[in-house]
Amino acid sequence: MKVITVKNAQEGGKIAFTLLKEKMTQGIQTLGLATGSTPETFYQEVRQSDLDFSEMTSINLDEYVGLDQTSDQSYAYFMKEHLFDTKPFKMSYLPNGKATDLEAAAKDYDRIIAENPIDFQILGIGRNGHIGFNEPGTSFDETTHIVDLAPSTIEANSRFFDSIDDVPKQAMSMGIASIMASKTIVLLAFGSEKADAIKGMVEGSVTEDLPASVLQNHDDVIVIVDEAAASKLA
Repeated sequence: MKVITVKNAQEGGKIAFTLLKEKMTQGIQTLGLATGSTPETFYQEVRQSDLDFSEMTSINLDEYVGLDQTSDQSYAYFMKEHLFDTKPFKMSYLPNGKATDLEAAAKDYDRIIAENPIDFQILGIGRNGHIGFNEPGTSFDETTHIVDLAPSTIEANSRFFDSIDDVPKQAMSMGIASIMASKTIVLLAFGSEKADAIKGMVEGSVTEDLPASVLQNHDDVIVIVDEAAASKLA
């Protein structure tokens, strides 16, 4: 696990973009993508670049259960606004949170991942150490699954909604085993509220109580953090 400390999110986005560009020269085919405020500077760099994704595939980490893709709070909407409308891919996959049979949809997503192995996965990290929507206590062997969101996650995401009551209580998320199958993982974290999670992920024991700690077992992980998020590292 390599840790890169930057001054701010803007610099972090530039470094993540540089890593992606290097990998694309090596012929990678599939990107694993994340949503939320953390990767926004990365997507800004990508939109402003001359990179061409028309022969590549993207697979997103997660989606809320119950939100239509046209909802401005859905992750499908986020991805269109922050990336896909400017940089379309050959194929872009997101979990179907509106599926009639959610369990069947999760199994179908596992099939998509198996058929399109992820070369370069972008991650954020929750205050409680979750990656994707894999909350503390999630098995490291879990693949795509339906998640009951932790109260802390609902609270953190409420800033994007008119009311905390509007925040969906469930999501469909790529599992930890699915994430760990990615060839390269780039995790971004900015702000002091992420400092405890980053310390546990980098320096703590590997435990399902802090899902991101499993990344210590991956062969190619780059962690990009600003000074505030890195403030509790030794």
